[in-house]
Amino acid sequence: MGIFDFLSGEFIDVIHWVDDTRDTMVWRFERHGHEIKYGAKLTVREGQAAVFVHEGQLADVFTPGLYMLETNNMPIMTTLQHWDHGFKSPFKSEIYFINTTRFTDLKWGTKNPIMLRDPEFGPTRIRAFGTYSTRVTDSAKFLTEIVGTDGEFTMDEISYQIRNIIVQSFSRIIAGSGIPVLDMAANTADLGKLVAAEISAVVAEYGLTIPEFYIENISLPPAVEEALDKRTSMGLAGDLGKFTQYSAAEAMTAAAKNTGGAGGGMGAGIGAGLGMAMAGQMAGQGGPWGQAAHQPSPAAAPPPPPVEHVWHIAENGQTHGPYSKAALGRMASEGKLTRESHVWTAGQDGWLKAGDVQELAQLFTILPPPPPGA
Repeated sequence: MGIFDFLSGEFIDVIHWVDDTRDTMVWRFERHGHEIKYGAKLTVREGQAAVFVHEGQLADVFTPGLYMLETNNMPIMTTLQHWDHGFKSPFKSEIYFINTTRFTDLKWGTKNPIMLRDPEFGPTRIRAFGTYSTRVTDSAKFLTEIVGTDGEFTMDEISYQIRNIIVQSFSRIIAGSGIPVLDMAANTADLGKLVAAEISAVVAEYGLTIPEFYIENISLPPAVEEALDKRTSMGLAGDLGKFTQYSAAEAMTAAAKNTGGAGGGMGAGIGAGLGMAMAGQMAGQGGPWGQAAHQPSPAAAPPPPPVEHVWHIAENGQTHGPYSKAALGRMASEGKLTRESHVWTAGQDGWLKAGDVQELAQLFTILPPPPPGA
């Protein structure tokens, strides 16, 4: 070590850190031989914390303020070294500055699709991505658990681990929520709070917290999105007949514009074909000005089936029934119904003899054919 370095080490007694980066979380104050002069001034700014490590042991954590590094404001180091107040020589220690501000606009996303059971679509897969922020809340724990002896620790060195924790928690919460995929966009705020609460409980073991967590998008696989778009298009189309006419007109207009060059003949042919097809459709539904065109009369509908009557029989001053025509036929064949029997049905004017009713008269005129061999 040269004389200039030695003199600089003896006279420099101001320790501070001004961060001009956006991703540095921890920075170690560089001192030749790690010799901190007794009585040096330590400046800790807002958004920072300073951690003293002496002989491999964490000695003290200083919050924002101005400190004189003496034994009266370093009780832990005094206990470690059993110093007295008259000790004036430099001591070998390391000072780590911790950035306690928020690191914002950090990205997260699902590397692989998440499998879940949707109430409407059944088993499906989704992807999601968004942003989050993090900050150090326990400087001592963060230094001992994550940083170690790294002289300059950046956000990139821990962001991958945090993303893994986020994806694991998000996958478990979203799969067990039971929220339909189509309704997830309306519940991203609540889902984000649930995920942030669970993640904060995990990263608290690292001395970190997740004050903000946002879900920017939840998407379906391309095949499912394509099917959903078709379903939406069908709903927007409404009347498929009118939609077909509109599509044919658009195609005919586009083909008519393509009349020049080598493809002119083909475009004209396509336009003519579409025009004829559209004309045929319009002829079946009406003229171009909304007037009804001549249409063939629809085929006559078949007449309604005849109403089957039921009959009542009057005998010895009493009535019984009703009976169907088939039942009366069996009674006639058994002799229980004759031409002189009085019958009545709905719509008939009073009681009539069975032989005088045209519908029942045939029951007494149809005789069986002669037996075989007669």
